Amino acid sequence: MNRSKFVINVTIIGIVLIILIPTVYKIVVEHNDRLLKVTTKRIEEAAKNCKLDEKCTNDKITLKELYDKKYLKKESNPITKKYYNEESYVKVNKNNYKFVEIK
Repeated sequence: MNRSKFVINVTIIGIVLIILIPTVYKIVVEHNDRLLKVTTKRIEEAAKNCKLDEKCTNDKITLKELYDKKYLKKESNPITKKYYNEESYVKVNKNNYKFVEIK
């Protein structure tokens, strides 16, 4: 009887792990993606506001420029916790704003 209980317990634990590990991995990856999207959106919105206020005239707005003009506080990557390089920029193409990170 002891051996069959052991086999049943090991089987249950194995099934739970097979389901749990991929689920937790997917949740962590989606969470990190959302964190990056929020940070990127915040940077792009700051560049858009600077452009609309006509304080930023270039089609390439650096983070340093946004910091200096007080449109943005110092931003860091939410996953690595390292500050973005001040030479990273937002590329403006008509009404499209795209953040480009320089490492």
